[in-house]
Amino acid sequence: MSGIFGVVSKQSCTTDLYYGTDYHSHLGTQFGGLAVWNKELVRKIHDIRGSQFKAKFYEDYKNMHGNRGIGVISATDEQPIVVNSRFGPFAIVVNGFIDNAKELADQLYAKGQSFSEVTDGSVNTAELVAKLIIQGKDLASGIEDMFSRIKGSCSLLLLAEDGIYAARDRVGYSPLALGKKEGAWAVTTESSAFYNLGYKIQKFIQPGEIIFLTESGPKAKGKVKKANQICSFLWIYTGFPASCYDGINVEVAREKCGRCLAKGDKVKADMACGIPDSGTAHAIGYAMESGVPFRRSLVKYTPGFDRSYTPPSQETRDLIARMKLIPIPEIINGKSIVFCDDSIVRGTQLKNYTIQKLKDCGAKEIHLRIACPPLMFPCKFNYSTRTLTELAARRAISKIEGKEVKDITPYLDEKSAKYKKMVEIITEELGATTLRYQTLKDMVGAIGMPQDDLCVYCWTGKEP
Repeated sequence: MSGIFGVVSKQSCTTDLYYGTDYHSHLGTQFGGLAVWNKELVRKIHDIRGSQFKAKFYEDYKNMHGNRGIGVISATDEQPIVVNSRFGPFAIVVNGFIDNAKELADQLYAKGQSFSEVTDGSVNTAELVAKLIIQGKDLASGIEDMFSRIKGSCSLLLLAEDGIYAARDRVGYSPLALGKKEGAWAVTTESSAFYNLGYKIQKFIQPGEIIFLTESGPKAKGKVKKANQICSFLWIYTGFPASCYDGINVEVAREKCGRCLAKGDKVKADMACGIPDSGTAHAIGYAMESGVPFRRSLVKYTPGFDRSYTPPSQETRDLIARMKLIPIPEIINGKSIVFCDDSIVRGTQLKNYTIQKLKDCGAKEIHLRIACPPLMFPCKFNYSTRTLTELAARRAISKIEGKEVKDITPYLDEKSAKYKKMVEIITEELGATTLRYQTLKDMVGAIGMPQDDLCVYCWTGKEP
């Protein structure tokens, strides 16, 4: 997932743009970028792997001037992309994953179009989106046409000479919030970026909605879609604790998830712990409901480490997982621990770099409590898992069946014998004492939105 931030101000926008973009650093691991309009477009992009956005852009933002700008922390592609078009020059940043990107790129190649940003044979997503948009009769209709052609998801900010277009994905998979303070307007993926900069949320942009933002304020440019299926994983894992999406706070939802995990849990434990950062709130909720004391058995060494599930290579993911979490043996030794985490994706890091650390420090028992159901389907709407064989649950199913199977319906029912066998195999592979997953019903209830308004594809295989 990437994070995007834009601002239009009656004064210089660059300080707000710099810090507002930086507040999305937990979402991206590859590139950061800023673009500002000051008589002409000025753009800066840096590789932020192994570094921090603030340090890379500290000198840049002080030398960038203008009252309109957009920024991005990108999980994959170099952004912003700058395009000279028949509508004039513009810069664009995007957040999402286009599942039919190759097909759309091939169609543009056939029309004589070319792409300047290509990595490992794949076109840059932001450039592809820009090329699709400029086929419209104007920028707003071009965005709507792009929405109708892509499979997957795409929210975007487009900086033109006269203002910023902010458009949320047509099914609302990724969030956008609009904020205001005296003399300025801003739009952001993470609403937590607003508070310290003085902005107050004015509205959550709706699915398919296009807003044109100038110093005078926002103007509607597109039709709002009735469909709304925002990514559930925002509350479970990817989102920042202080953020709200469509009016629901992340930390509160995670605490409720933890409470649900504790209800009816018969395990006897000395303490409840969580894997930092997202697992912490789930563990706090578990502790509040169960009365088991919350303690920190593992701590994260600075927020500078990337999230371990987002980097593209397994080697990098393993390095981050090994290095960022430090155990406290004096708390762990001889204890029975309820250990809460947001999810089990591949399971390798949990086994090798979390459970093993606890065992090495003398943990007596390790009871895993996971805040969502088993992940069954690779995400089609963002950059995360891409294949079935990556998923721990699918590997367990293949072990039970002796082969890969297409119909996994029995494994989606937490009351079925096959589901219980799958969980047993995962428990054994991880080396945990016990393992319990959250039910889909309880997870949805903890978030507090109707299931029809949430994307739950990675658990059910049902597309928005």
